Amino acid sequence: MDSKKFVMSYSGGKDCMLAMYRKIKEGWIPVALITTVKKDSVDSWTHSISKKLLEKASESLNIPIIYVECEMKDYEEKFEEKLLEAKKMGATTVIYGDIDIQLHRQWDIDRATNAGLDYELPLWQGDREKVVHEFIDAGFKAVIKKVNLENMSEDFLGKTLDKPLIEEIKKTGSDACGENGEYHTFVVDGPLFSTPIELDVLGKTISNGYGILDVK
Repeated sequence: MDSKKFVMSYSGGKDCMLAMYRKIKEGWIPVALITTVKKDSVDSWTHSISKKLLEKASESLNIPIIYVECEMKDYEEKFEEKLLEAKKMGATTVIYGDIDIQLHRQWDIDRATNAGLDYELPLWQGDREKVVHEFIDAGFKAVIKKVNLENMSEDFLGKTLDKPLIEEIKKTGSDACGENGEYHTFVVDGPLFSTPIELDVLGKTISNGYGILDVK
């Protein structure tokens, strides 16, 4: 059974959630979520999700969360250190939610290999639109938390991902799955959650070319 224990590289978003869901359905057991958080900040890298919300997700999913508090200069080293913690918890494999960007895949492989862990990317080479449709059809609920304003307007912030919204996203010229960083989500409900995560929306912030939904 030990060979089926894994640590999930967790951003809070839809792709990692679907990757984890697939492995759990196969009988694998998640021992921990691993999430990178900006040093001297309460927000996660990339998705800008607060620790408070990440804790709520961890609690509802009933999976402990490991925080990698780091700066860009020591991001990789700190991530590997925390993977070793997951290894002590019984994880033998790191699961990632990347779909088809080779640079990301290599990063994933390097981190896992350096920590002496196996790796899997369950969504790898999947059709991007089919992947996001599978996520929606499984019953997950994801809110758009962040958008790249070069691709999408701030009007998309706070909207719940569904198939009509995916069509609206495509009309902007953006990828349906946001794999190129056009948008990021926070999953608040679905088949792995014991209770939905309630979001208290405070407003929207524009920063460094991104629109961010302010929630607590």
